[in-house]
Amino acid sequence: MEWLTDPLQFDFFVRALAAVVLVSVLCALVGAWVVLRGLSYIGDAMSHAVLPGLVGALLTGGNLLVGALVAAVLTALGIGAVGQRSGLKQDSAIGIVFVGMFALGVVMLSKAPTFATDLSTFLIGNPLGVTPADLWSALGVTALVALILGAFHKELLLASFDPTEARAIGLPVGRLTHLLLVVIGLVVVLTVQLVGTTLSVSLLVTSSAAARLLARSLKKMMALAAGLGILGGVTGLYLSYFLDTAAGATIVLVNTAIFVLALLFQRKE
Repeated sequence: MEWLTDPLQFDFFVRALAAVVLVSVLCALVGAWVVLRGLSYIGDAMSHAVLPGLVGALLTGGNLLVGALVAAVLTALGIGAVGQRSGLKQDSAIGIVFVGMFALGVVMLSKAPTFATDLSTFLIGNPLGVTPADLWSALGVTALVALILGAFHKELLLASFDPTEARAIGLPVGRLTHLLLVVIGLVVVLTVQLVGTTLSVSLLVTSSAAARLLARSLKKMMALAAGLGILGGVTGLYLSYFLDTAAGATIVLVNTAIFVLALLFQRKE
């Protein structure tokens, strides 16, 4: 059992385990909606679209997380507005707004090249560098997201699978879409800061996609996605410790392997 307990003597490893568990649960809550609504591209797009918010925060001496959150909310609202007004599919709206926001961030960054290191640290993330304050933030956001999605679960379900019926009974489908996009943006910003872009997208999409292959209901899909994310995260962290490999990338590879297994043993309709 020494192989199991030895890494636990290090506080940074214990915090990384706690972060992976929290982020897995958080990503599972919204990842199910991301997969079911065909928004898999949004995780990576949102993580880059926050660039102007980060640069703006650095230039004004503000908080990076606050700047990223502001940019994420604006991006989410922009995606919703473009999708509604243009009639384009959601992935097209995501691509248009994402590229525009990212380009704006690059232009702003060209005026402040000395901040590149700070920005790369935020965007790349490091599960082994999580602080106690980060864990409390993750716990708070997880509770908030669970509260929001729980309060609007039935409405979001109907608006997602039968928007025509939802409009017929008076549900604000557009506002519900905006709400979901804003929640996704909030989750992406926090998880990117904690564990980096690659792992954030993996937990948001890969674990939920694997759960989609095995679960028959949305609630079961969320629970299974959280379980698979935790399994992949814990296994990946231990492997990275003993193999001396990058923690985030190792976890992503384990999550990918879990998806392949789910693909082989997926439920039959």
